[in-house]
Amino acid sequence: MKRSVESLVGYTLGALNGEIGEIKEFYFDDETWTIRYMIADTGHWLSGRKVLISPETLLSKDWDAEVLPVNLTKEKIANSPDIDTEKPVSRQEEIKLYQYYPWTNYWGWNNGMWPGGMGTSGMMMTSRGPFEEAIHNSTVSAKTAEKGDPHLRSTEKVTGYKIKALDGEVGDIADFIIDDEDWKIKFLVVDTGKWFSGKKVLLSPDLIKEIDWIDSSILVKASVEEIKNSPEYDHGKPISETYETELNKHYETKV
Repeated sequence: MKRSVESLVGYTLGALNGEIGEIKEFYFDDETWTIRYMIADTGHWLSGRKVLISPETLLSKDWDAEVLPVNLTKEKIANSPDIDTEKPVSRQEEIKLYQYYPWTNYWGWNNGMWPGGMGTSGMMMTSRGPFEEAIHNSTVSAKTAEKGDPHLRSTEKVTGYKIKALDGEVGDIADFIIDDEDWKIKFLVVDTGKWFSGKKVLLSPDLIKEIDWIDSSILVKASVEEIKNSPEYDHGKPISETYETELNKHYETKV
């Protein structure tokens, strides 16, 4: 099912023997736009320490009670590497995290690809998808890669980024829509604000042409008019297959 990140903030993360804390934000990697960590504020339990938990640990979800149980004990979490979430998370810190937890590291195996571009068939893969192409076009991301840091981004910090069409600015990122099965970000929720009388629209990450992390803006492969005329998003209603079909048809020549 498709869910908004905003709606999940405040959900309780539950360990096998008690509550961990509340979800405050999510970290996603900007190459595949997949959620890699849920960030939980532990409150009084660990003196407000924030911990990173992989969606890989999730058990059966209790959406009605707004509780996401994980296959970890409170003791295991309490003794995990302490990572300062106020600073960019380095790959070195992630390695420590994955050495501590039995998680599958996402940078070693990703969509059938091993590091260095070797696919499952043993053939060298050279083509880039839309996400990889956007990162390739970003000079900031290139500098980040040179330092060996991962492409982790905070949903909280990316919220508010400007969305630029090919011929002008059209709005700001207001939220993200994720699939709660694979935890991929399926859509950016764009608030057109002063441009189109507050209309909200959805844009697939496939439409991203370039990301400017310094300018806090995202350039998409669509015109102002195309975005203006795209199906309106109503956050009060579930995203139906009919709506998705209509949205995909509207942008079918762009992705």
